[in-house]
Amino acid sequence: MRTKYRLGVDAGGTFTDFVLADNTGNVRLYKALSTPDDPTKAIKNGLDLIAEDLLASPRDIVSGCDLCINGTTVGLNALIQHKGVKTGLICTSGHEDSIEIRLGHKEDGYRYDAEYPPAVMLVPRYLRAAIRERILSTGKTQTPLHEEDVRAACDLFIKEGVQAVAISFVWSVLNPDHERRAAEIVREMMPDVFLTVGGELYPQVREYTRTSTAITNAYLGPILKKYVKSIDHYFAELGAKYPVRYFQSNGGLAIGQAMSDRSVYAINSGPASAPQAGLYVANPFDKKDVITVDMGGTSFDITLTKDGVTNLNKNIDFLRYRIGVPMIQVETLGAGGGSIGWIDEMGLLQVGPQSAGADPGPACYGQGGAEPTVTDANVILGYVNPTALLGGRMSLDKQKAYDAVKARIADPLDLSVERAAYGMFTIVNNNMVNGIRRVSVERGYDPRDFVLVAAGGAGAAHITALATEMGVDTVLVPKLASGLCAFGQIISDVKYNYMASAPLRLEGVAAYDRLNSLYKEIEGQGVQHLEADGFERDRIDITRSVDMRYVGQVHECTVEIGNFEISEDTVDKVKNAFHGRHEQLYTYSEPHNAVEVVNIESTLYGRVDKPQPPRLGGGGNAEAAIMLRRPMIFSADGSAIEGPVYNGGMLGAGDEIPGPAVIEEETTTIVIEPGWHAKLHESGSYVLRRDA
Repeated sequence: MRTKYRLGVDAGGTFTDFVLADNTGNVRLYKALSTPDDPTKAIKNGLDLIAEDLLASPRDIVSGCDLCINGTTVGLNALIQHKGVKTGLICTSGHEDSIEIRLGHKEDGYRYDAEYPPAVMLVPRYLRAAIRERILSTGKTQTPLHEEDVRAACDLFIKEGVQAVAISFVWSVLNPDHERRAAEIVREMMPDVFLTVGGELYPQVREYTRTSTAITNAYLGPILKKYVKSIDHYFAELGAKYPVRYFQSNGGLAIGQAMSDRSVYAINSGPASAPQAGLYVANPFDKKDVITVDMGGTSFDITLTKDGVTNLNKNIDFLRYRIGVPMIQVETLGAGGGSIGWIDEMGLLQVGPQSAGADPGPACYGQGGAEPTVTDANVILGYVNPTALLGGRMSLDKQKAYDAVKARIADPLDLSVERAAYGMFTIVNNNMVNGIRRVSVERGYDPRDFVLVAAGGAGAAHITALATEMGVDTVLVPKLASGLCAFGQIISDVKYNYMASAPLRLEGVAAYDRLNSLYKEIEGQGVQHLEADGFERDRIDITRSVDMRYVGQVHECTVEIGNFEISEDTVDKVKNAFHGRHEQLYTYSEPHNAVEVVNIESTLYGRVDKPQPPRLGGGGNAEAAIMLRRPMIFSADGSAIEGPVYNGGMLGAGDEIPGPAVIEEETTTIVIEPGWHAKLHESGSYVLRRDA
């Protein structure tokens, strides 16, 4: 590390997490309530906590950082709530409705539901401007660009107060001349508008995907631009020596300018760092197959890593909008500590997806919340400290939790409060188990072959119950669990994806030369970008992938290939990689059939120095860490048993804790159910195993 500190900030729906690593290997975790209306307030509050702890000023901390990294839900929240800016679309005449036709596809699970409402269009019909122009699939011009149509569109957009414009023409990936000229006109007539050019943002075959991606980028762009400007200014005022980095949905870092221009890469910014952190936690145990689950105050995020590689999604429907750019595959549920328990019209108990969030928060927070939440249930069950969270910095009111569960759940269902609370605990666990099965069982993986890594402030309270239900025998809970995504940020590299369209059959020297030329072109752009960002050439790594299919197929699959020149001697390596991937995905391959390429992609990494891993001192007297014993409920009948509560700060490497028990770390609570035991490893992770 070049300077004293490295800071990761992960802004969630309820809490904002801060992880500070120094150049001696010490890692500290802090939490502050999120402030969605002004994220800089939460960052200021968190830096004040760090300053108080280190007896230093926020300026001393920030100016001493070689990297300040920010993961944000700003883009995600704006898309969920449809609070992006007023956006216009400039498209090829006759294609104004492609985003509404959606290739004739309804989301899985709703295909035959006539009552399922259509998605909200990010660009209303009257702001979709039809432009007379046409490029053919050969790249030749059939209809020249009618510039007067573009100017008329700009006049309309100015009149309507449009703040962002997306341009997407048919086959622009083969001939970008019309898009480029249209962009020049827009910049001339609307110099202050946020502009996204589809063929530049997503230069891939698939007109609907490219248009939808461009629109989403434009819709969110001004929101992210304002956010980045605010964060950059805030850290600059505190003396930051290096630009703030932002975490992208593709699992890497980017500077603010890249994040503003490519806002679509920020949609899943927060949870995208979880796989990297999960692998880091599992590395001391030589585990490469990891399911990382992050249960915060608002959501439950799941990622799966097989053989050290986490799946990337491309060309998917995310929140009902088609996104083409690569995103870490994250399954997200409305299941967090703030998820609200309620009774449906059939009289059945449900939990989530509605959340109490940070304001007013769970009833036990005492901030005016009256709805019963998962956190309230955990307080009643004896899992969570009934008087305080965050090492005593946040007070809790058990009576308010009890009253909320009694009034909204227990009394209407004629249950005791304890049984109602356990019912909420069980239902939210079932919801989470179903999510884990979607990323594992439904994709051909047996979760019992994986180690489960718990993250998020609420995750460790539920993890042994989830593992029992899944049949998983080993769970890792790092001491940094509640800020694991923030930690994942500070161990991640700068990462950019560069793409190109290459529709050709994978045969003959001309095809190989074309692919090699395209790779050289896009990788040259990436290297130039990273070198301008301060990376030496020996700190830049490149990986390649190809979207391929058998001739005659409609859909393609992405294949990772080695970073080598494609030639007569090496082409079989590419084809065999495709056959293997096709068989893995669809259970069969057709080696005798011809193969064609649709798109290519290069991923470029700027490697950053990693913080030193922590090493805990030895323990030896776990009994001395018992602070008290309190009633805990582990059965549906609501009966309680007295269980020990351990002070995690007093435990050392090698200490073992049998269940039932609770370990209280400063920012998370680990519940060890009967039939499980925990052992603290020197790497700072608790290893939870089922009793033989």
